[in-house]
Amino acid sequence: MSEIKGYKVFNPDWTCKGFQYEVGKSYEMDKKPIACKQGFHFCEKLEDCYSCYNFDKNNKVAEITAYGDISVTKEGQKSYTNKIKIERELSWKEVLAIVNIGDCNDGFGNSGFGNTGHFNTGHFNTGHYNRGCSNSGFENSGSYNHGFNNNGDYNSGNYNSGNYNIGDCNNGDWNKTDFSSGCFNTVKQKIFLFNKISDWTLKDWKCSIAKEILDSLAVEPTQKVYEENMTDNEKEAHPEYQITGFYLKELTQEEMAKKNQKNWNKLSQKEKDIVMAIPNFDKSIFKEITGIDVDK
Repeated sequence: MSEIKGYKVFNPDWTCKGFQYEVGKSYEMDKKPIACKQGFHFCEKLEDCYSCYNFDKNNKVAEITAYGDISVTKEGQKSYTNKIKIERELSWKEVLAIVNIGDCNDGFGNSGFGNTGHFNTGHFNTGHYNRGCSNSGFENSGSYNHGFNNNGDYNSGNYNSGNYNIGDCNNGDWNKTDFSSGCFNTVKQKIFLFNKISDWTLKDWKCSIAKEILDSLAVEPTQKVYEENMTDNEKEAHPEYQITGFYLKELTQEEMAKKNQKNWNKLSQKEKDIVMAIPNFDKSIFKEITGIDVDK
């Protein structure tokens, strides 16, 4: 039986599932290993161990050799053997070096440098899933952000694509408000609706029932056409259907307009009235954009 090298994480007292281990010793069982049911479990990649254990430096980590029969989970992340040797303990510094591609990371799954969070591709982040640098929030692609989901830089708010914003959802810079596309604003901006300035802010629109109604009837620009409904020309143009069983058809503006009209006609009169009560509502502009004739 060939040997497989891998890793195993233990509790601080070197136990795992109630079984006591010791570095340098080998352990065997007479039974055949069965993934997720019986055997000594380990992972060939150290990062896979942390799907079962918390990323905690107090836990013990060791290199192991599996020299018995092997049973692997369907996902391939965890393996079980009936013969295992605990080769040597890894220091936390060694663990960090293995699970991170970059250097000087205290977190997990980082490809940048100096991160204390997890899964950062940038550098010096204390949050998680950041692609920029020096972020203390989460999922930022910009840099020096304290908030979340910022594409810009130096934001302490959330969802900003601009820079130096204290508020949320700003496209402009240096704003201390929300939903601003300008710069140096402290009050929420009114937005244009149907080509005219309205008394609504972007937040009013985002939170409106009218938007919810229109979102519910909006048509996706592509649709699946399954093999039994495909023409010979479509099959020739989209040979990928032989693998997927369908192809994605891009709808024309006319096709989307027909579907939008059909969905509009299914709305109750109350729902239609809510949409048509949007400030500055203009039937012709609404039809030009959505294809919906509200008088039809």
